[in-house]
Amino acid sequence: MREERLRTIASLRGTPALTLSAWRGRSGRRYVVGIHDLVEPDLMEMGDAVVIAVRRDGAGIAQPVSVTTSGDSPRERLMQGWLAHVARRGATEMHVHRLADGEDERRAVVADLDLHPLTQN
Repeated sequence: MREERLRTIASLRGTPALTLSAWRGRSGRRYVVGIHDLVEPDLMEMGDAVVIAVRRDGAGIAQPVSVTTSGDSPRERLMQGWLAHVARRGATEMHVHRLADGEDERRAVVADLDLHPLTQN
């Protein structure tokens, strides 16, 4: 799993562009994400998404800390300890992937981006 930075430009009307990036899963699939400060987004507005907690090293390289999904009630799911947990582990950003359709597809994305895949003997 690795980040692939995307270039974005300001919109034609001069408003700031959304900061975008992408992550490449173990399968080779690419998942485009919006980058937010760890505490910035209104979680009630987030909706159904895959969320990657990220910290950056001194060179600006993204290091994933945790991957989860937000379901029908993201405030409950994320606020009950997950944000505090990933912040303690150094996360400063949330990378939010909103393009997965349905809970099954979100779970498949999380599995593809899994930080600790099961090893087979």
